[in-house]
Amino acid sequence: MLSQKARYALRALFVLGAQKTDEPVMIADIAEQANVPRKFLEQILLEMKKSGIVHSQRGKFGGYTLGRAPEDIDFAEVLRAIDGPLALAPCASVTAYRKCDDCEDETTCAIRKVLLAVRDATADILEHHTLAKALADEKAAKKRHRGRAA
Repeated sequence: MLSQKARYALRALFVLGAQKTDEPVMIADIAEQANVPRKFLEQILLEMKKSGIVHSQRGKFGGYTLGRAPEDIDFAEVLRAIDGPLALAPCASVTAYRKCDDCEDETTCAIRKVLLAVRDATADILEHHTLAKALADEKAAKKRHRGRAA
């Protein structure tokens, strides 16, 4: 299940990705536009900064910007930075593999086989869905909604 922390991270990235300039955005503005508690957002942005997803700039005109172009930031990277591995069990993880404590034989484990398939399918979808695509989808959806409301 997607954590609230990951939802907030994605919403903050949508705010940064929707900016028309490369000027840093103050954390208070990101929090307001993304509807995220500021204190919690500070922690989230620090985690994403460590992963290179965002950059920060100190000072009077400081704030946050995307660390890379929106088409180079995928959902899997964000979720891994915020929530950790995508796999439902450590034995199915690519980034944090560990044999399960109670596993007798992981080569014949039917549970692991299913969890590997789930992890692979999840990763495939999330690794191919970028911030740029999400922003474009959101913009198109808003345009369709405005067209219906008129």
